[in-house]
Amino acid sequence: MISNESAPKQRPSGALFARSLLGGTLMGLANLVPGISGGTMLLASGVYRDFITAIAEVSTLHFRRRSLLVLATVVCAALGGILLFAGPVKDLVVNHRWVMYSLFIGLTLGGIPVVWRLARTPSRALWGGAVAGFVGMSLLALAQGAGATAGSGGHDGMVLLFLAGLAGASAMILPGVSGGYLLLVMGQYVPILSAIDAVKHALGSGQAMAAVEPALSVLLPVAIGVVSGVVGVSNLLRWFFTRFEKATLGVLLGLLAGAVVGLWPFQHPVAPVPGQTVIKGRLVTAENLAEFPIENFPTSPFRPTVGEVGGAVGLILLGAAATLTVARLGREDPEPPS
Repeated sequence: MISNESAPKQRPSGALFARSLLGGTLMGLANLVPGISGGTMLLASGVYRDFITAIAEVSTLHFRRRSLLVLATVVCAALGGILLFAGPVKDLVVNHRWVMYSLFIGLTLGGIPVVWRLARTPSRALWGGAVAGFVGMSLLALAQGAGATAGSGGHDGMVLLFLAGLAGASAMILPGVSGGYLLLVMGQYVPILSAIDAVKHALGSGQAMAAVEPALSVLLPVAIGVVSGVVGVSNLLRWFFTRFEKATLGVLLGLLAGAVVGLWPFQHPVAPVPGQTVIKGRLVTAENLAEFPIENFPTSPFRPTVGEVGGAVGLILLGAAATLTVARLGREDPEPPS
């Protein structure tokens, strides 16, 4: 049943709609860019608490018009941003890797102060959680670099895509945590953006059947993961925040710091060798080589020039400044959900 019950500190509906529209659009863009947190974007737009409250109420079948307005506006705006910009962002990552990865490092590091504000005062639990989060994220990044989590077809690929959806959902809940980065180290970032772009172009050209394959094989398991995460992960995190607040925030800090390990910018795609290279569980041959786009090629480090190193440092500083600036725009206290 829809209730008219009022929450404290209500904003007029027009202002709430405008903030939700802005926050949702920024959150959609944040989910496309590793290093930017969707939760931080909602915080900056001043609708973070409204969004968390709306999730809590809807997941417990308590429907208020205010909560439905926030959820509907944020979700629709986020989906619009993703559909419009998935293709351009993917192309930038594939074709200008060191530039984008340097920016991602800065955006990621800029999220650390956001979570630190939540912690307020350090403690043993905070530092212990930070170490655990850093080690876990570093191992995940190193495993991805070794190809252990590279995308694959079949059942394993569907499971990874489902987990990718869960990761994306967590970024909607937690300020400072980037779902896009988690997708990157899981090997699902480019495949998901490619599928979104393929569906958009297929529908735009009137070829609805061409949208079926990427929608079912990639986007459907991701969507199931997102829905499961929004309902399940949000409530689980509230439970952890209530009972182990410092340790949970420590883990978030460690995840952000460890994220940089998997974002070494100076690497480039290497053309696969027929008969030797395996991509997504398939051996590359002279006959099927053309079936593998450049975004699926393995990568290899390269020695940067002095100019590239300087450019990378500048982009890292720019990215950190951008995240900190956005976080300051909506300077309400980002208290964890309880």
